[in-house]
Amino acid sequence: MKEFMLIFRLKDIADFKPSPEQMQERMNWLAGIAAQHKLVDKGNTLLPVRGSAKTVKSDSVVTDGPYTEIKEFVVGYIIVKVDDIDEAVEMAKGNPIFKVGGNIEVREVLKRD
Repeated sequence: MKEFMLIFRLKDIADFKPSPEQMQERMNWLAGIAAQHKLVDKGNTLLPVRGSAKTVKSDSVVTDGPYTEIKEFVVGYIIVKVDDIDEAVEMAKGNPIFKVGGNIEVREVLKRD
């Protein structure tokens, strides 16, 4: 089996205010993955960028937050263990983030044994 990171993105930081019902829907989605024993890391929700992010560049230059031209914000991730990327994509399709205009990037994790 391979591991894939599902990276959750939203277009507007204002979208980052889930209701209790939306949080429960997300937890139910995660519980379904965990019940299949395919959840490797439940990940974390990331705080909004304002005041909680820095970008480190070459020559030790540090700036506040990500670049201003970013059109989407990474708001969280999980890592799943599945047979292939197609299975990870199918798993991602069930996430409720799509109801608020978000998207999910699916990337294989390079394991170094």
